[in-house]
Amino acid sequence: MCQLLGMNCNTPTDVQFSFSGFAQRGGHTDHHADGWGIAFFEGRGLRHFVDHQPAAKSPVAELIRRYPIRSRNVIAHIRKATQGEVTLENCHPFVREMWGRYWVFAHNGDLKDYQPRLHAQFHPVGTTDSERAFSWLMQELWKSHAGVPSVAELTLTLRELVPQIARHGPFNFLLSNGEALWAHCATNLFYVERKHPFAHAQLKDEDLAIDFAQHTTPQDRVAVVVTAPLTTNEPWTQMKAGELKVFVDGAALA
Repeated sequence: MCQLLGMNCNTPTDVQFSFSGFAQRGGHTDHHADGWGIAFFEGRGLRHFVDHQPAAKSPVAELIRRYPIRSRNVIAHIRKATQGEVTLENCHPFVREMWGRYWVFAHNGDLKDYQPRLHAQFHPVGTTDSERAFSWLMQELWKSHAGVPSVAELTLTLRELVPQIARHGPFNFLLSNGEALWAHCATNLFYVERKHPFAHAQLKDEDLAIDFAQHTTPQDRVAVVVTAPLTTNEPWTQMKAGELKVFVDGAALA
């Protein structure tokens, strides 16, 4: 199946180090070679890049590895296709607008016989089960709240909605509106919280290391969520099956 990478921070941070190792899994150290994508929030704006080429060989991915885009919320995805052809419109993450904000979603799993009734303004462009699930989630969130809800209210609603999708198959996902990062685990999802005192980290998929203490301040907090740990010497926490966590300002709130 696919792999996910999310980052949530209390200050704009570049994701070059984590993405460099993550991208190697897109056709080099792993077989997820059916496209990739990444989305960076910058204030209310969004930078969104997708490519149907393998991440390990994509010129667009090479640009991201070299360009220090700073963001407080990032979602990336490398694809191993289970439903839908290898085309640009089927590459995650997917983006929608709701309540005057961008929403970004990426999924790892395989939802069987999943054909939700979509009757609002949210419809898939491609042919993946993932985009159908995202469209339904956006539709039901919009129906559940008259105005812009708080992060706590959104989390409660998601906890009611997610099991209705998860009964169709593995539903690991990342979701962000630029304010928070939600992560749901069905099979495999790990996270690490980087904070003062920052330490040295070594990538698992690439011969690259970094001393975070040289690139941070004592006030910085960074949470990274991924399908499988990216580094060999950090205290990654494995999420439980069925668990939904929300990260705000680089820390897990629930």
